[in-house]
Amino acid sequence: MIVLGIETSCDETAVAVVKDGSTILSSVVASQVAVHHPFGGVVPELASRKHIETIGGVMNEAVHKAGLGLTDIEGVAVTRGPGLVGSLLVGFSFAKSIAYVLNVPWVGVDHLEGHIHSAFLSENPPSFPFVVLLASGGHTGIYHVTARLQYEIMGRTRDDAAGEAFDKVAKMLKLGYPGGPAIDQLSENGDPKRIPFPKAFMDESRFDFSFSGIKTAVNRYIRTHPGYAEETANIAAGFQESVVEVLTTKLIQAATAKECRHLALVGGVAGNRRLREAVEAEAKKNKMTVCIPPLDLCGDNAAMIAYVGYHRLQRGEASRLTDDVYSRSSSPHPVFQKTGFQV
Repeated sequence: MIVLGIETSCDETAVAVVKDGSTILSSVVASQVAVHHPFGGVVPELASRKHIETIGGVMNEAVHKAGLGLTDIEGVAVTRGPGLVGSLLVGFSFAKSIAYVLNVPWVGVDHLEGHIHSAFLSENPPSFPFVVLLASGGHTGIYHVTARLQYEIMGRTRDDAAGEAFDKVAKMLKLGYPGGPAIDQLSENGDPKRIPFPKAFMDESRFDFSFSGIKTAVNRYIRTHPGYAEETANIAAGFQESVVEVLTTKLIQAATAKECRHLALVGGVAGNRRLREAVEAEAKKNKMTVCIPPLDLCGDNAAMIAYVGYHRLQRGEASRLTDDVYSRSSSPHPVFQKTGFQV
């Protein structure tokens, strides 16, 4: 089954074509970094407008790169939430239209579920059960995955997501947007021990996160040290090390609590060099295996959405034309119908 995946949850317009849920025939991502860079972060209104401008062209490019025609598409999968409502609506409405015109089934996919299952598009996917850390610009959580599309959340952030903290600290240091890659690169020239920042482990018997405190600590250091510019690399390194240590420690603790020997690291922050090194090192120390997708599958992409969509469509699940998007992960998951369209 050939599935067209569409992802527009934030500031990247992504379309992919995936065959039988495992073979990526094409994956195209149109970044909006240049649009949002002057503002130091994503401007929702600009993001949704840019999606409208580019989604048609991105889809055509993805289908062409796959060596197919639009009529070869047998199913459509699209991100339903969580994310920016305006952005989500562009992709969701577009997917409905394409599926309706082609008369093929379509399904709304949870964005976080897509990230979790991006690990299965890697060369060496994890074995069940496994514990996965999902760290991105808008979400940070730990999940216990017992089977395909079956998982439970073990912990999540109480405030800022890890990626959000990276972006905000980068803005404080005037490093531009996106902040994660800028801090990662700059920290290579810094000493992570020179300016230690607090690590919020909270209740060590639980697996929740909190990153607002370290963000405040960095802001306080900058305000109380007029010559902080000379220490920018050290600030970046110290901040990054604190976040990485908390993320890595919680992941290992969660896996130990579940007596699970398999780990995965997914989401945009999974592209962070230091986090990848730390997770791999701790996994080896604890005799655990770890799966980290390649960089192009860590950030927002449509291949992961197509993967989940394929397996849901194979189960006979399909969304209705009357279905809508949702902005928060606490919102209800899509209500799937067992047969085709219902208007």
